[in-house]
Amino acid sequence: MRKILTLACCTICAVLMSTTAFGQKFPDLDKSPMDAAAYPSDYRNSDKLIKIVYSRPQLKDRSLESLAPQGKVWRTGANEAPELTLYTEMKLGDTALKPGTYSFYAIPGEDSWTVIVNKSLNTWGSYFYEEANDVARITVPTSTGEEPLEAFTIVFDEADNGVNMHMGWDTTRVVVPFEKM
Repeated sequence: MRKILTLACCTICAVLMSTTAFGQKFPDLDKSPMDAAAYPSDYRNSDKLIKIVYSRPQLKDRSLESLAPQGKVWRTGANEAPELTLYTEMKLGDTALKPGTYSFYAIPGEDSWTVIVNKSLNTWGSYFYEEANDVARITVPTSTGEEPLEAFTIVFDEADNGVNMHMGWDTTRVVVPFEKM
């Protein structure tokens, strides 16, 4: 009986020590949290046309140009390159895009941005961006908003024949038109 009690006590101690020693350690919160925007944005409506999953960097007393340099491919957010999902065939400029998931990049400029839909997925930032994998590009004008946005933000709204993606950060505003086919 004494051996059974000793064995039971040793087993319980080993289990308690192993859960303490190997307990899950959770990382701190991400400084650029992941977000998603979709159209329609009503969560009860499962008939989506378009959705983007991206991370939202914040200015934190830095300039937009230092975080998204003009003339260079930018991941359009933070962390991983955003993933753009089209649930129906759409056009970006003159290019037809099939339903599916793509990465989304931009090249900021002074008066316009070039936005890029690329077939590579699961890429970190724009470090592994390959122009050969582009499926669509369009250059759109920028405008200036009245109120600065601290965090990079994407929203969608309905357009005459499709959906507009609105991107904003600081006072820079960009509208990307997607047409339904």
